[in-house]
Amino acid sequence: MEVGQMQRQWVDYTKSLFLEGLLDGQFLQLQQLQDDSNPDFVVEVVSLFFDDSEKLLNEITRALEQPGVDFKKIGAHVHQFKGSSSSIGAQRVKNGCVAFRNFCEEQNIEGCIRCLQQLKQEYYLVKNKLETLFAMEQQIVAAGGSIPMLELNF
Repeated sequence: MEVGQMQRQWVDYTKSLFLEGLLDGQFLQLQQLQDDSNPDFVVEVVSLFFDDSEKLLNEITRALEQPGVDFKKIGAHVHQFKGSSSSIGAQRVKNGCVAFRNFCEEQNIEGCIRCLQQLKQEYYLVKNKLETLFAMEQQIVAAGGSIPMLELNF
């Protein structure tokens, strides 16, 4: 496949992530911080998000399984997850955290468990999509092309 075609596919795929509400403008701002001196900036930041998210989801899961659930502790983990997802532009994950925090404040265990399942689903979806996006970028660069700049004007 020629570079121009790969770049067009990348643009279409990236746009779909915004149109589906998976990502927001914060992700574009992150991309704008990447330059020739730090070409892997976005991948590195998002990889840290993935690592932290896995740990947080495991901690939240364990905390919800304890007798005498500590909603304050869970709420703190969810708040941290909201902040990190917001910083990379993972919009649907961030929105899921907002709903989850409300259930923590209400000390609603059933609501928390439902939100955790939804949050995991949204997280693994955005993780899969971003991994696909990064693989597409690697193919473009390996073929001698550059990653197009994208603006939210679609």
